[in-house]
Amino acid sequence: MPQPLVAVSTDVKHVDNYDWHAAPKQYLEAAISAAGVFPVLVPSFGDRLDLDQLLASVDGVLMTGSRSNVHPSLYGAEATEANGPYDPARDSTTLPLIRKAIDYGVPLLAICRGIQELNVALGGTLATEIQERPGSLDHRAPVSDIQDERFGIRQSVSIKPGTCLAGVFGPGDIMVNSVHRQAIDLPGSRLQVEAVAPDGTVEAVSVKDARAFAVGVQWHPEYWVHSDNNSAKIFRAFGDAVRAHAVARTGAQAAAE
Repeated sequence: MPQPLVAVSTDVKHVDNYDWHAAPKQYLEAAISAAGVFPVLVPSFGDRLDLDQLLASVDGVLMTGSRSNVHPSLYGAEATEANGPYDPARDSTTLPLIRKAIDYGVPLLAICRGIQELNVALGGTLATEIQERPGSLDHRAPVSDIQDERFGIRQSVSIKPGTCLAGVFGPGDIMVNSVHRQAIDLPGSRLQVEAVAPDGTVEAVSVKDARAFAVGVQWHPEYWVHSDNNSAKIFRAFGDAVRAHAVARTGAQAAAE
């Protein structure tokens, strides 16, 4: 079948006197090579976009990571300069897109900032500067100018039995990378915790009442899809769900004609 289209979130960045709506290459590469889908960037224009029309035309949604954080006002907290930078244009686009994707039964994979957006979109809250919590691991990237070192696979997470990700990886521990300084605090009521770090930090969630694959992970599987089997597995699972949705959607359209 043709490559199904997957909507990909974008950051808004000011570079060379232009405002760019962009996504990192690693997510797009992973979508193409590991998930086998056609990534389509969604500009961050908030309610100016017809998200219903978008979701009638794509078969998956991918929320990327980002240096920016979800604005704290969206989960009842106070914004500080230390917790930035923020990207309100992205927030205004991704949060409604996440809710609509779940309601439409469109497969969703949310990574890093994406899992935090997923939680906030469903009523949850975030904890900031988690490395400062008593007993917490330091989940930030190692200090290095070498990107492979910053994104090195160095932390274990425990996959809970009977969850969606247990079906992808099997239950037990897997090794992942860790490049974040905030995380889920109170999970949204529709979310199931799928995996945790040794210090109890939520590392993955799924949407309990979703009609399709709807998973968020705090780590970065996109970075190592060509060399780490577990990183590739989650993109393959997402791609399989996207293709299943494409078959069902085109079949329904053909039946209606």
